[in-house]
Amino acid sequence: MDKYGLLGYPLGHSFSKNYFNEKFKAENIHAEYVNFEIANIKELKNVLKENPQLRGLNVTLPYKSQVIPLLDEMDEDARLIGAVNVIKFTKGLFGKKLKGYNSDIIGFKQSIEPLLNQSHRKALILGTGGASKAVFHGLKQLGIASTLVSRTQREFCITYDEITPKTMEQYTVIVNTTPVGMFPNINTCPDIPYDLLTPNHLLYDLLYNPDETLFMKKGKEKGAVVKNGLEMLLLQAFAAWEIWNRKE
Repeated sequence: MDKYGLLGYPLGHSFSKNYFNEKFKAENIHAEYVNFEIANIKELKNVLKENPQLRGLNVTLPYKSQVIPLLDEMDEDARLIGAVNVIKFTKGLFGKKLKGYNSDIIGFKQSIEPLLNQSHRKALILGTGGASKAVFHGLKQLGIASTLVSRTQREFCITYDEITPKTMEQYTVIVNTTPVGMFPNINTCPDIPYDLLTPNHLLYDLLYNPDETLFMKKGKEKGAVVKNGLEMLLLQAFAAWEIWNRKE
């Protein structure tokens, strides 16, 4: 039986495990998806040794960058982003060959693209973590220039205090990649000037619990288009399955 899995630590409730095992059952695919909760990335070698039937892995925190030195190759998107969340196994001359991909960028692009119009030329990306890199490169590929917003002074970023009325006028796409507003802290939201939002703005929140974050609610009140990250999550899972099963 083919095996797929998720690499991370800690792994509480896993969307991937439930999603893929339900998919295998519904589509009569003779495979299983398991969680590999490892306390150190070096333990990946043991996972591979003990699971010879592994055909692919998803990678989550804190290993999206740490896993890179253990791979044989990476695709261009993953290399640019500096993060891997899908590993495909192929047969090499000396056993298994591991290639890294980033399906977050695929899921994000496919999810936001239908909402974009001519007025969307620049984006503010709230947050500077791993997800912000995938969003940055995804928007770039869609022809949108982005500026990252950080709580503290950082190179190549602006701070929340530096968001001016002119910034809000020019940057009509705003993507939240931070955990601010996530359940159970649903009464919090990123500190941007919501009163300057207009119907020309598009607010995209990578969070999906709750369905409608305070960030989205405040955008909606000003007539902005809003979307949460659930579709992105599904699309990146579809993309992972496609990567594992396509012929190279």
